[in-house]
Amino acid sequence: MSEKKLNIEQLLQRIDELLTVLNMISRDLAETARALKEVAGAPAVPVVVSEEKKKAIEDIRVLFPENLEGMLTFEEVKDFIVIKPRQFLGSENFAKIAAIVRDAGGEYISAGKESHFRVPRELG
Repeated sequence: MSEKKLNIEQLLQRIDELLTVLNMISRDLAETARALKEVAGAPAVPVVVSEEKKKAIEDIRVLFPENLEGMLTFEEVKDFIVIKPRQFLGSENFAKIAAIVRDAGGEYISAGKESHFRVPRELG
């Protein structure tokens, strides 16, 4: 049974890694398409993002493995999903979380006790 649990945990970790890679590929393809349109001389068309096409908390939450997700709180604040630690993360967990946030187009905001990660809600 221990072997099965280990295999399931390995599969879940691999799925999380693949989701991160797919998100990066999706963003890269969108950027490439925009750049090609500009080079081709196509007029830049502003993209209007409806509320239902914006990222929701669940879209961001699923990017994190269960062990990291449990260390975080997620909150929608205007145009961002704000992610705050529930506890001290340590350097290894911080680096993993920062990488996932960066892959999702987000950033870390250093503000003392109010430090947090944030991911823009707009797609692309």
